[in-house]
Amino acid sequence: MAYTCFEVDMCAKVAHIQLKRPEALNSMVPEFWTELPEIVREFDASGEARAIVISSTGKHFTAGMDLAAFGSGGGAGEAGKKEMGRLRAESRRRILHLQDSFTCLDKARVPVLAAVQGGCIGGGVDLISACDMRYCTKDAFFCIQEINIGMTADVGTFPRLPHILPQGLVRELAYTGRRLQADEARSAGLVNCVYEDHDALLAGVMGKAEEIAARSPLAVWGSKEMLNYARDHTIADGLDYIATWQTGMFQPEDMSEAFAAKREKREANFADLLPARNKI
Repeated sequence: MAYTCFEVDMCAKVAHIQLKRPEALNSMVPEFWTELPEIVREFDASGEARAIVISSTGKHFTAGMDLAAFGSGGGAGEAGKKEMGRLRAESRRRILHLQDSFTCLDKARVPVLAAVQGGCIGGGVDLISACDMRYCTKDAFFCIQEINIGMTADVGTFPRLPHILPQGLVRELAYTGRRLQADEARSAGLVNCVYEDHDALLAGVMGKAEEIAARSPLAVWGSKEMLNYARDHTIADGLDYIATWQTGMFQPEDMSEAFAAKREKREANFADLLPARNKI
């Protein structure tokens, strides 16, 4: 299927979703917000992909949300004819829709890896905050751009970024809108590795995704489920949930295959996850 904002393929059980509008700095036009969750949910539902890589093209990863994505809402005269409560309720519904476009990354059964080159601005920070891991080139930078245009970031940065970076640094970035350069992003823990250039970035991240894809997809899904749950709950809650998950989901077949593959010096052959009837 052809998409306005993305090129999509899958190789070696790794789904690759690539932003493809470099001439427009990969800005997030209205189509972006429907295409991304559609693609992610299709990969997740099929059970065939064991990792997802999100990368981009051109000089910058993304310039963030295009103004068209805000929606016109009608002109001042038209808006004046509408009841304010209904207008505000529709505005809230639109924001929740935008948030859901990135929440699907968090809810996917497989890990999502972000490969960032150049600028990752505004909505780009919302996007990568919802990914499991982030990697970048040495010329990359990250910017909570919303403060620079007189608004508060509202699509996922603030609920998620403080779980990745220290509170003081998140607040500084949020209040000043300054750029977080690649080296600082690496030292602060936002990205796992900094690569020399875009080609090296893609090779490195795809290699990491293929390494994940070689593991038991059920064990990887369980690990993501537990990490996300622990992030959002107390230690006691997390311990209780892993006991319940393990009791119901742990099966010895994958462990037996892992040991057999090691003993026989071959790659393990694990079954895919079952197709999901209900999409995330």
